[in-house]
Amino acid sequence: MAKSLSPVCKLCRREGEKLYLKGERCFTPKCAFERRSFAPGQHGKTAGRGNPGSTGRASDFARQLRAKQKARRIYGVLERQFRRYYDTAITRRGLTGLNLLQILESRLDNVVFRLGFASSRAQARLLVTHGHFTVNGRRTDVPSMLLSDGDVIAVREGSGKLSYFKELNAYAEKRNAPTWLSRDLKAMSGSVARMPERAEIDGSLDEQLIVEYYSRR
Repeated sequence: MAKSLSPVCKLCRREGEKLYLKGERCFTPKCAFERRSFAPGQHGKTAGRGNPGSTGRASDFARQLRAKQKARRIYGVLERQFRRYYDTAITRRGLTGLNLLQILESRLDNVVFRLGFASSRAQARLLVTHGHFTVNGRRTDVPSMLLSDGDVIAVREGSGKLSYFKELNAYAEKRNAPTWLSRDLKAMSGSVARMPERAEIDGSLDEQLIVEYYSRR
């Protein structure tokens, strides 16, 4: 299983905004973006066109690339897998951009995060990899598993005895699950009621630019 080992705070700085990749830490003064909001690297403070802090106009390609990179980094997906998701989105009926975002939202690690069972997608990915969750009653350790309408996600019975999950209710109660998911905190489970609509997905993502990026290649 491949994953990015880059310092995640640098990813936020490169995009010029908080991507909330570290969960609760991103809401504290310890967040690196609060101290250094300019792009990383030797010339970060004097970034050229298309970079955070730049006064020049970014090219169309630069804007498309940044939109694609931002989506990849938010969901923790590497380029090859992201391209496969795009190819799948093309084959589905409807808008390609919306199809792509729905595929990303239906990943198991993202659903665990959206249900409030983890403070970040990275933590959700780790919990899934360690086998702490079941899907439709079967233990799974594949964070990239794509869920469908009616799928039920639950904390594995043996994992429920761990201190993290014993204290989970207090944390999860502070976060509202999206309307396209149903959640039962007492049973530490949730299910996919339907696929999310565009208004229920991160509004800062520009799926049209992502489609334009791949269409020109």
